[in-house]
Amino acid sequence: MTKRRLILLSLIALAFVAFFLSGADQLLTLDNLKAEQARFQAWLAEEPFTVAGGFFVIYVVMAALSLPGATLLTLLGGALFGFGWGLVIISFASTLGATLAALIARTLAREPLEQRFAIQLERINAGIRREGAFYLFTLRLIPLFPFFVINLVMGLTRMRLTTFYWVSQLGMLPGTAVYVNAGRELGHLESLAGILSPGLIGSFVLIGLFPWLARALVSIARRRRLARRFARPRRFDHDIVVIGGGSAGLVASYIAAAVKARVALVERDRLGGDCLNTGCVPSKALIRAARVAHEIREAPRYGIQVGAPSVDFPAVMAHIHGAIREVEPHDSRERYEGLGVKVMAGEARLADPWRVGIRDATGERLLTTRHVIIASGARPRVPPLPGLEAIEVLTSDNLWQLEVLPGRLLVLGGGPIGCELGQSFARLGSHVTLVEMGDQLLPREDRDVAAEIEARLDEEGVDVRLATRALRVVPEPDGAGHRLVVASGETESSLSFDRLLVAVGRQANVEGLGLEALGVETRPDGTLAVDDTLQSVLPNVWACGDVSGPYQLTHASAHQAWHATVNALFGELKRFRVSYRALPAVTFSDPEVARVGLNEREALEQGIACEVTRYSLADLDRAIADGHREGYVKVLTVPGKDRLLGATIVGQGAGEMLAEFTLAMTRGIGLNKLLGTIHPYPTRSEAVKATAGVWKNAHKPERVLRWLERYFAWRRGRATPSRESAEVSKTTGS
Repeated sequence: MTKRRLILLSLIALAFVAFFLSGADQLLTLDNLKAEQARFQAWLAEEPFTVAGGFFVIYVVMAALSLPGATLLTLLGGALFGFGWGLVIISFASTLGATLAALIARTLAREPLEQRFAIQLERINAGIRREGAFYLFTLRLIPLFPFFVINLVMGLTRMRLTTFYWVSQLGMLPGTAVYVNAGRELGHLESLAGILSPGLIGSFVLIGLFPWLARALVSIARRRRLARRFARPRRFDHDIVVIGGGSAGLVASYIAAAVKARVALVERDRLGGDCLNTGCVPSKALIRAARVAHEIREAPRYGIQVGAPSVDFPAVMAHIHGAIREVEPHDSRERYEGLGVKVMAGEARLADPWRVGIRDATGERLLTTRHVIIASGARPRVPPLPGLEAIEVLTSDNLWQLEVLPGRLLVLGGGPIGCELGQSFARLGSHVTLVEMGDQLLPREDRDVAAEIEARLDEEGVDVRLATRALRVVPEPDGAGHRLVVASGETESSLSFDRLLVAVGRQANVEGLGLEALGVETRPDGTLAVDDTLQSVLPNVWACGDVSGPYQLTHASAHQAWHATVNALFGELKRFRVSYRALPAVTFSDPEVARVGLNEREALEQGIACEVTRYSLADLDRAIADGHREGYVKVLTVPGKDRLLGATIVGQGAGEMLAEFTLAMTRGIGLNKLLGTIHPYPTRSEAVKATAGVWKNAHKPERVLRWLERYFAWRRGRATPSRESAEVSKTTGS
């Protein structure tokens, strides 16, 4: 504890002791105030400024220290100063005192409590960020919430004190007025309960709900103002029109059809989107082929003698396209039409909030719909690099049309896609150079995680260049190939390549949908601006998947699609806010990197205190038997508790092992219960139980164990353990 905090805490403690030892708590009773009312009135008549000033200071101090008696002081103020001056004096004194109370709570307790109860306080802070002053204003208006509790809790949040002051000044005014007015009849009051009748409390509750209603009305008015320019149809062709047939659009269509809504799905290219055609499926087929080649090279370590693998690249690509064809029926037009979805091919554009124009080779038609779900996906981002226009750039979109294995492949970007594809092509025989502008691979992961991947890529011959900026593309002097000019610090150099693969992120597909004309905004990163129910500024236009962010993952798209569809169809009854707290993510490098929840980097950035438990896979029997002992499990928990904040796994099969931690976080299962769960032996899933065991061992009850040691020694009929040791030493002569 700092010296400033210690001094402040000591002063507060002294004030509390003085308050109760002086008997002030006994003086501040309704009967005593009624008995002394005449004397107080006479004193005020003699020295009005002294009494008013002293009253103001005493009120501020009592409110600041959360001492009991503020309600009775308010009554006394009404009796002494009348309604007008009493309301002015008490309103400012109570607000100033409340602000000081919040400041004291912030100074003394916010930092330690933020570390221990970070998640709970973050929820309150999120409410403040979302609702602004309305959040506090509502609490102030409803007298069911004790004001001193609100002061202390709000002091622990990130609300600005100036905002706290003016909102409190306004929000406490109605309640203060009621008590000050009651104070004018102090002599006739029998109890404090007589001030607030059930009817009056009910009125306050209704007043307290007003800010929420006002916020909702303002939001509705804003949306209706945009929609007022367009004529709403009397009848609708569909309940929902989904734009985009990727992961998000397919799930949204499936859910809508399942509840018997009339839904149309519009896709301009191929159903299945990036995941099926250019993303998840082909990349995993490529990774598998590359892993086979790598396993053949590693065969001698298991006693299997084989020659070096011969890679038939066209056959590898045929395997990839075969995998796409095998999965394709899951996302086919026939399947979804069989489910009741009207599937349409063409370009979709919103004519207004309720009309979607569909243009195809035969012309254009107009659909009317109650709701629109935009799931138009994203595409690879290509940076504006000088000279890039002179070459055919590879991306995750067109990579799958390669017919010849590149001899020299340069990968621009060290995120998950860059690491996965770079390692795979290196294993197939390309000389791969990977350029990353940041100082580590996988920028969202912890440094130790990125270091594991970097070490493996380096071991397998990938030339990793970190903290290196791409400047321009220039041709080789002899015209055979190109070079990428890069800068590392102040030093420039060039890297030769045959093909350049750009993997620096993805940008949302928002162009050509007519959204700008309708007032639907985009965020700075280019994704559509939606709230946490996935609703846009227009009341019937929703978005999900890569086009809305923030996580461009197939399972995140499906998660969002459920929320967008259910909120669109049933939002008048209940809405569901999308949560990413237990969203898993896997980088399918070798070793794999799998994570759910927070990692150490994020916990540090957000100021969340956590306890880190690690378990090395080198100690896992199955990993030893497989000969793949690299990697570890790292778990973040609330300090001193087994509640999970996040888990990261690095190693073979990390993505499969992660599911148990994801379930635990989703359902609130702690490490103690994971430890008590039977896991089959020998499997990699035992690493989950072993990690829980490491945590449990670090939190074993040492005092209880010492008593148990004495208990068992007594049961054996011997002395205490210390005396046993002495007797053994005496017997052995040591």
